[in-house]
Amino acid sequence: MASEVTPCASTSPPDSSGLRISFNTRSTQSSNKGLFRATWWFEDLSALSPNLIEMLVKSMVSRGYNHVIVSGFLFYYQKSKFYTASSDEKREVLEIVIDMLYTLDPSSISCKSLFGVLRPVLRSNISKSCRNKLESMIGSQLDQATIDNLLIPSYGRSYLYDVNLVLRFLKAFLREGGSESSPIRMKKVASLIDLYITEVAPDRCLKSSKFSALVMVLPDSARDSWDELYHAMDIYLEVHTGLSKEEKMKICGGLNYKKLSSEACMHLSQNTKFPSTSAVQALISQQWKLKNLLEGMHNAKHYTDFTAKEDRGREQVVVYNEKLRAQLKGMQWRVMELEKVCKKMQNQMAKIMKAKVLTHSDARPLPRLCS
Repeated sequence: MASEVTPCASTSPPDSSGLRISFNTRSTQSSNKGLFRATWWFEDLSALSPNLIEMLVKSMVSRGYNHVIVSGFLFYYQKSKFYTASSDEKREVLEIVIDMLYTLDPSSISCKSLFGVLRPVLRSNISKSCRNKLESMIGSQLDQATIDNLLIPSYGRSYLYDVNLVLRFLKAFLREGGSESSPIRMKKVASLIDLYITEVAPDRCLKSSKFSALVMVLPDSARDSWDELYHAMDIYLEVHTGLSKEEKMKICGGLNYKKLSSEACMHLSQNTKFPSTSAVQALISQQWKLKNLLEGMHNAKHYTDFTAKEDRGREQVVVYNEKLRAQLKGMQWRVMELEKVCKKMQNQMAKIMKAKVLTHSDARPLPRLCS
């Protein structure tokens, strides 16, 4: 006779398979036995109707059963039922599974398994409330998603990928406290979305309003660098040549020039696909970086002279000063390189403004930004 199983009430995070068993094991064999002891009833109960499953799961949760095991059973139930179920039965199963998952501890549910449920949901006519619950659960764990998870085809629409769905995921992530709970989670989501924007940018049917929404949905603090977003914008403008000036300005309006690398700023200053104001902003950003670098050099040199006078003769300070002087030489080289870049950008801007003078007689000369 099979021994009775009483899953523990803990809700430790699941592993990649969506099911984690909290047994102390010393070997693979004992681990397999533990897995069997915890899940032997999955197949037997999968024959029950959705209504009975709902009653069963509610009872298990109220009795403190392990949420990880309960969620694992719900995913198993959904897959096993789909082999023989009709369209209406599939819809009923999906709604019960989603409703029950929504009552569990979010940390007990695998993000990968949620995307597995999402695929049939997109092809079925489930209730809006259940769809919203599933999107909310996925959004709250968006930092665990992959780029392949997000590249969801847009069924019945002209554009390739379902951008609206990803935007709803992002809003759910922000709504569930993703922006406040952990800066690390936020940066992971930002990196993921930058990859996603780069993937969808070549879609000729993607409207500029949707592209701008993807760029602007996350706060500026989510990104340390905007180079990846600039690259995505460059691709989008390359493909969508018929955009109006206003549409281009809206797309570029969210670009943080101070978080662009020197290479990206240099490329932008010569990029005719972008509005001319963007080239000016890139030049101003480079001047700002150059100014800060020069000020840093001045402060470092002042500190070096001061320590040399106060601590002359002390061997440790001499070694430190030698290292600092070497750093100063490196900084001087960087200044020279930035001055070269600035000079090239000035020449490029002079050409742009010269072209504008030919069409606008009242155009004012470009102020001298670099000295």
